[in-house]
Amino acid sequence: MTKKFIILSALVILAFLLNVWLGSVWIPKSVWSDLFHLRRVDAGYAQIINFRLAKAVTAFLVGTGLATGGLLMQSLFRNPIVGPYVLGLSSGAGLGVAILILGSSALGFTFVSDFGITLAASLGSVISLLLIISFYYKVKNTTNLLIIGLMMGIFSGAVVSILSYFTQAEKLQKYVFWSMGNLGNNSWTQIVILLIINILSFIIVLSMLKQMNALLLGENYARSMGVPVKRVNYIIIVVTGVLTGSITAFVGPIAFVGLAVPHLSKRIFKTQLLPVLFPAGILIGAALMLFCDTLAQVPGAIITLPINSITVLMGAPLVVYLIYKSK
Repeated sequence: MTKKFIILSALVILAFLLNVWLGSVWIPKSVWSDLFHLRRVDAGYAQIINFRLAKAVTAFLVGTGLATGGLLMQSLFRNPIVGPYVLGLSSGAGLGVAILILGSSALGFTFVSDFGITLAASLGSVISLLLIISFYYKVKNTTNLLIIGLMMGIFSGAVVSILSYFTQAEKLQKYVFWSMGNLGNNSWTQIVILLIINILSFIIVLSMLKQMNALLLGENYARSMGVPVKRVNYIIIVVTGVLTGSITAFVGPIAFVGLAVPHLSKRIFKTQLLPVLFPAGILIGAALMLFCDTLAQVPGAIITLPINSITVLMGAPLVVYLIYKSK
C-alpha cells in the first residue's frame, strides 16, 4: 500500500511539472535554467510561466476538492453512482450565473464581469446549500434528500432553458463557455481562497473518518457505536457544499472527476476503508485533473479544448476498464 502511495505522489509531481512545461508556447531550456538558478527571466516568458503555474495549482486544488466531495457523497448516500454535484449545488451555481448573464437585459445589466459571474455562482451555490440543509432537517432521510437534490437540479436546468430561449446569441455563448469550465481565469488571491477552503475542509474530514466508516455499515450500527449520525451527516453536507460550491464559482462546473476518483481509489487500493480512500482520492484527483488540463491546452497548438469534455473522455473509459479488469 505504501508503494502505491509513493507511485501516486510521483504521478502528481510529474503531472504538475508537465502541466507547467507544456502549452501553446514553447519555452526554451535557457529560460527554465535561469528560473531554476533564480536569475532574471524575460518578462514575456515570466508572464507565461506565472499563468501556467496558477492554472496548475488551480487544477490541483479542483481535483483534490472534487475527489473529496465525491467520496463524502458516496459515503453519505452509500451509493456508488453519486458525485459531489448530486445535491444540486452545481445547478444552483449555474442558475445564478444564468440569471446574471442570460437575464442581464431584463434586469438592466449591460456589462457582466468575471467577478460578477463568480459572485453569482457563489450566491447560487449558497442558496442551494441552505435549501438542502433545511430540507434535510425536515425529511431526515438521505434517500429523500438525494431525490430532492436531483429535483433541484432538474428545476434549475428548466429555468436556464427558458432563459436561454429568450436571450441573445452572444450572451448564450458566454454562458455556454462558462459551463464548459475554465481553470485559467483565477488570480492568485482567488487561488489562496480556494486553498484555504480545501485545507479547512480536509481537516474537518480527517476528524470524522472513523465516524464515517461506521456510517458505511448503516445508521443503526453507527448509533450503536455512539456516532452522532445527524450531526455527522450535517457536517458532510456542509463540507461538500462549501467545497463544490467554491470550485464551481471559481472555475465553473467540472464533470465526472468527483464521481470517477472514488471508484479509481477503491479499485487501485482494493479497500473500502475511508482512512485509505481519502488520501488516495486526493492524489488520484490531483493527478487526473492535471493530466486532463494538460491535454485540454493542446501542447503546441493555439486552441484550448473544454476541460469538461476532457475529464469525461479520460475518466469514463478508465473506470470502465478497471471494473472490467477486476471482473
